Amino acid sequence: MRLVGPSGEQVGIVPLAKALELAQEYDLDLVEVAANARPPVCKLMDYGKFKYESAMKAREARKNQAHTVIKEMKLRPKIDPHDYDTKKGHVVRFLKQGDKVKITIMFRGREQSRPELGYRLLQRLAEDVQDLGFVESNPKQDGRNMIMVLGPHKKKTEAMAEARQAQEARKAEAKANPGRSMNAADPGAANAEAPADASAEA
Repeated sequence: MRLVGPSGEQVGIVPLAKALELAQEYDLDLVEVAANARPPVCKLMDYGKFKYESAMKAREARKNQAHTVIKEMKLRPKIDPHDYDTKKGHVVRFLKQGDKVKITIMFRGREQSRPELGYRLLQRLAEDVQDLGFVESNPKQDGRNMIMVLGPHKKKTEAMAEARQAQEARKAEAKANPGRSMNAADPGAANAEAPADASAEA
């Protein structure tokens, strides 16, 4: 067999008995790394350490892997302005996270005879979020629904990196200012009860 030393150096072609003797001398394992080679190639290594390092590398690769997700948002052709703003906010958040968004307009009853209402709504939404995303799939009728897909300008990996940086910045700021009060940390907290009081008076 062709033997490779623990540091990657070429030991040469040696008999199995000699390779096993060297492995015992170095207190290492004799591992076959190229069985189909002629002669087969074996290496002296700490196999337990090798498996551990390989598992850690695979884990790190999975951690940094970005999976593009398709989110879905459903709207009605005659949607209320407040509901539209809420739904648009969700679409904005999804695009900022680097995810695609499938927008579905649901037609009911007589609304099916007015597809232009859904088309105009989809165009309006696409224009409202054009800084964050683009129309990847143009509006098309699918039974009682009209569907459009928006793709993010930002890649998922970029969005993940920015989110991590923002989180680290928040942690650093919190560490630098440990004595800040709850209200100072969250300006909206002081006014959190105001709407409840106002509605009670109403």
